[in-house]
Amino acid sequence: MSGRKNRDGSPRFRPASLDALNFLLSDVRGALGPYLNVFLVTQQQWNQSEVGLVTALSGWLGLAVQTPVGGAIDSTRRKRAAIVFALAMLAAGALYIYAAPRFWPVLVANSLIVVVGDVFGPAVAALTLGLVRQQELARRMGRNSAFDHAGNVAIAALAGTVGWMFSQRAVFLLVPVFAALATAAVLSIPSAAIDERRARGAGEVQEGEETNEVASMRVLLECRPLIIFGCCALLFHFANAPLLPLVGQKLAFAHKQEATAMMSSCIIAAQLVMLPIAILVGRKADTWGRKPILLIGFGILPIRAVLYTLSNDSAWLIGVQLLDGVGAGIFGALTPLVVADLMRGTGRYNLAQGAVATMQGIGASTSGLIIGLIVDYCGYSMAFLTSGAAAAVALAVLVFAMPETAPERVA
Repeated sequence: MSGRKNRDGSPRFRPASLDALNFLLSDVRGALGPYLNVFLVTQQQWNQSEVGLVTALSGWLGLAVQTPVGGAIDSTRRKRAAIVFALAMLAAGALYIYAAPRFWPVLVANSLIVVVGDVFGPAVAALTLGLVRQQELARRMGRNSAFDHAGNVAIAALAGTVGWMFSQRAVFLLVPVFAALATAAVLSIPSAAIDERRARGAGEVQEGEETNEVASMRVLLECRPLIIFGCCALLFHFANAPLLPLVGQKLAFAHKQEATAMMSSCIIAAQLVMLPIAILVGRKADTWGRKPILLIGFGILPIRAVLYTLSNDSAWLIGVQLLDGVGAGIFGALTPLVVADLMRGTGRYNLAQGAVATMQGIGASTSGLIIGLIVDYCGYSMAFLTSGAAAAVALAVLVFAMPETAPERVA
């Protein structure tokens, strides 16, 4: 460590450590997900219903623990250790899939991966809140998201190369490598530099008080905008989660020898757009407000879903995937900021993060099974249109029910 300190004598963290953590965590997660779906369908000859069942069961298990995980991160002072433990379990799950890509081993390993994956989002957001002051938060959240997307580009390119040179199965061996690097990154952040009160979204300690009061867990049910945003997140992920795997499958069937490379092309196309979008959102969220930017992101999704039905040409499908960079890029950059707005002063930020992530998980996990069945019985076009309809409902809820959450001084 450099030993550098702030004026008050507290350790000073290096922003590059948080940058590296976001970059490498996206590498760890990006080596799974869509690649697993395509690998099972094209190489292991699983049908869509089997893949959807694994996705749904593991997803439901993961979402069952998501909110409790957020609450635990609020309570613990060992947030770095939580990330390290989750990384170790993630690496073990990936190695298990590589060794035994059969139904029950994949179900067990994927469930483990999804459960420990619940730790990363709220834990990194908590570290950010604890390291960065309020006036710098929007830019830092945007920077986090930008490095996350840059990491996704890197792992997609690397996974495509590994899949082309060796096999789709070899992609899973990348996970333990990047898990080790991410562990080094999180441990490079001094624990003493983390303000534990800010890290859980608690209010300022008043003069004469030893600590501030933490709100009851009922705050999640009493905050109407948080419930509305959670419903929007559910519908958004129901619509968005199956789109990339479906496109990847169509490309893989058309180009079986380049399946991993084609999937990487889709991911890279979207992530290259997400990177500048995240930076822009971080810079403009305080001046434009949260809701106008969210409306752009939600409005792109139904358009994208419909466009996929117009052609099976590879260039067209990859080109349409660029729109994911706008929609998902905005949603990913703004979600932790919106939750921070709504939970400011309650001390329940990470609990709320977990609750919103649970809603996202319900949407994503349920859509995996439902959309898989639709593909098996009605075809890809109907699956895309179903996703588009869910996205349109999400947009309507956001327009008519969700208020602006930015502080009044920037409204």
